[in-house]
This record gives sequence, C-alpha cells and structure tokens, in this order.
Amino acid sequence: MAHVNKVLRSINLDGETICVDIFLRPDGSFGFDEFRRDPEDGRGWYSIGHHGTGRYANEDQALRAALDTVGWLADALDA
Repeated sequence: MAHVNKVLRSINLDGETICVDIFLRPDGSFGFDEFRRDPEDGRGWYSIGHHGTGRYANEDQALRAALDTVGWLADALDA
C-alpha cells in the first residue's frame, strides 16, 4: 500500500533513528506520528507512537499536539 500522506515536517532526535512527522492527508486534515528505524534493519521507518489517527485542522495544531504527546520533541526543536 502506497503512503498517501504528504510529510510537511520531520523532526529527528539525535542519532536520526527516531523522528516525528507532521503530515497532510488527502482529505485536508493534518496529523503526526512518531517513527523509529534501526540501521541494521533495511525495512525502514515504522510507527512507535501510533498517533497517526489523530486529526487536526492545521499544521500548527498537529505540531502542538505532538509537543504535548512526545516527550523528547520540545528539546529537539530547541536544539
């Protein structure tokens, strides 16, 4: 299944193995999720937050919800 969401912003934790993506859905709603990848595993990124079903009216609301939910995100944005 192809990914249909458009990633607007990807914020990486140091080491670039964990990130939060802020995305736009085809229906015009916004969302976010937390992902992980293991360099030794070639399958790529996979969800570890399982927050991707939340719906927000705009990118800023999705980012604020991500900041309230993902503990490390505020520090990564301040870096």
